[in-house]
This record gives sequence, C-alpha cells and structure tokens, in this order.
Amino acid sequence: MARRLPLTKMKSFPLSKVYGLLETGPVVMLTTSRDGKANVMTMSWHTMLDFEPPLIGCVVSNRDYTFEILRKTKECVIAIPTVEIAKKTVEVGNSSGRGGTDKFKKFGLTTLPAACVQAPLIKECYANLECKVVDAAMVNKYNFFVLEVQKAWIDPARKNPRTIHHMGNGIFMVAGRTIKLPSKMR
Repeated sequence: MARRLPLTKMKSFPLSKVYGLLETGPVVMLTTSRDGKANVMTMSWHTMLDFEPPLIGCVVSNRDYTFEILRKTKECVIAIPTVEIAKKTVEVGNSSGRGGTDKFKKFGLTTLPAACVQAPLIKECYANLECKVVDAAMVNKYNFFVLEVQKAWIDPARKNPRTIHHMGNGIFMVAGRTIKLPSKMR
C-alpha cells in the first residue's frame, strides 16, 4: 500500500496537462512531399523506440494536412530546429498548408534535397532525419506512425545546439547546460 504524502507536499495536477511533464523531447518540424509539392508542420509528440536501426514513433493528427500525405507517401524528414528559429517553428505549427500555402516561403525556410526520400531537408535546422514509415498498425486507432531513420544529417558548425521543448499552452523550455555522468546507457 502506498504511503500517503501530506497534502502540503503534493498537489493534485490536471490530467489534461500531464503531457507537459513528460514531453521533453525537442520540438521538430516534419516535412513531406507529394506530387512535387512540399509541406512542413511542427510536431512535439514523438519518441525514440530503438537505437539501431533508429526507430521513432510519432503522432500526426488525422486532422492535419500532413497526415494523409505521410500515410500515402510513407516518408518524411524530421528536422530539428534550435532556439534561433523558435518563433518560425511555432508559426509553422500555427498554420496549415491545406489551402496551398507554401509555408517554407512564408516563414523563410530553405529546402534542401534529401538523399533517400522526396521530402526536403530544412537548411536552417541543426539536424535532419530522413525517415520511412515501417509500421502503420496503430495509425487508424492512435494516429501513431513508426518511422525508421534512413539517413541523418547535422550541421557540424553548430556546437551545443539549444533546442526548444514544448511544455503546453505556448510555454517552451530551452535546452541549456549539459552534464556528463557515468552511465551504462548508450
């Protein structure tokens, strides 16, 4: 039986805000391309599933324009922005490409060709991961795609990149100081 903590030490927390406690991975931009037209969305609902090959699980809402593109093409790029383009990253997430808007042009993002997929890399991002959907079994029920990274790119000129992390309701944390501790984990 769990010991009850005095009410002065713990406070009830709204279940609708729990994701902000656990969702500490960086906000990313996910690019897709269909029929020669590229699109980009902002995403923070993702998680690493395996090391090698690198597998990433992500949720793309079935209400998002990107959902059907990703479902049909089965490929994308996950671009990892830094704090320097945080405002653009959020603006991308607050808009839709459904009406034909070229969000790359609108928000001043430069596309670069990928090596393994049709979706573009984003030059302004610290890292870009070319991905293919390898498991769509949970897409219908949870909008959850499993992606395998085919090729990864980083900008070696950027030392100690500071990523942004969504905590909910327009609040973001910026990654900062790093520490190294002995660990058996990779």
